[in-house]
Amino acid sequence: MSQTRFPEGYEPQGGLSLFETQAAISFVKDTFEKHLCDALSLTRVSAPLFVECNTGLNDDLNGVERAVRFDIRAAGKDAEVVHSLAKWKREALWRYGFPVGQGLYTDMNAIRRDEDLDNLHSVYVDQWDWEKILPENARTEEYLEKTVSLICEAVYQTHLALKARHPQIPTQLTREVTFVTSEELCRRYPDLSPKERENSVCREHKTVFIRGIGHVLSDGKPHDGRAPDYDDWNLNGDLLYWFEPLQCALEISSMGIRVNADSMRAQLVLADREDRAELPFHTRVLDGTLPDTMGGGIGQSRLCMLLMNKAHVGEVQSSVWDDETIAAANAAGVTLL
Repeated sequence: MSQTRFPEGYEPQGGLSLFETQAAISFVKDTFEKHLCDALSLTRVSAPLFVECNTGLNDDLNGVERAVRFDIRAAGKDAEVVHSLAKWKREALWRYGFPVGQGLYTDMNAIRRDEDLDNLHSVYVDQWDWEKILPENARTEEYLEKTVSLICEAVYQTHLALKARHPQIPTQLTREVTFVTSEELCRRYPDLSPKERENSVCREHKTVFIRGIGHVLSDGKPHDGRAPDYDDWNLNGDLLYWFEPLQCALEISSMGIRVNADSMRAQLVLADREDRAELPFHTRVLDGTLPDTMGGGIGQSRLCMLLMNKAHVGEVQSSVWDDETIAAANAAGVTLL
């Protein structure tokens, strides 16, 4: 069932026609890509929409989402649509021979058939998936936070460029990012759920990076689910912005330094998924074949929502919606693309 809602008095177009909205979406994506590549030394590559089943390359997300599977008659193989390219990117850096300190990004499209539908979630996912090879001795919290700050600066510069074109858009962003761990939030807000903690800290600080997603916290639960075989749960996190239209935290990116052999072994045990250690991708991490990397995904539609002050993801992307969402949009005068 849909959880869609529109704020009272919401102005769907924000002063932009539908044509201007489409042009602004294109401008945001083109501008941010340039800033991101310059900041992180990234090169664009082509990437798969689907991968072979049983290779271990697909992102397992929280371990319960079903990938869309189909057979390829001519190849005699089964494939599944990617959830994200978290693991594929690391292997691609190795195969393509990328130098240390440089990386790749791709325009990633995915289908998440089990996603709940609301203002922020769609079964269609579009994001910039990026990955880079870590410099020596960069497997640290300091390097992670430095990279987060560079991404936030790319977002801020894109915001300024869009405001110069469309000063009527009311979005306001802060340049600074506040860093906090999931355990600190757990102790600060013991009576709140993880989402309520995110809302509280973002309401106060506006731009926040929550580090340490995956481990069980002192209250006996993880802040959020995270697959055990790509991010190091001690060196990862989520980037969130305070989102005025919905009065909530808006996650723009999930990212982190990737597992090495030691952290993969430990996390597979914690997740009770030691069986994955025999898959091709996992063996190449465990035997040291794959380079030490960091990376993440940055939501394209989420970024457009944030910068363009849109209350529903369907205002900046085309997808399929349930009848309740369509009715709510019609009642609010909102056009879903």
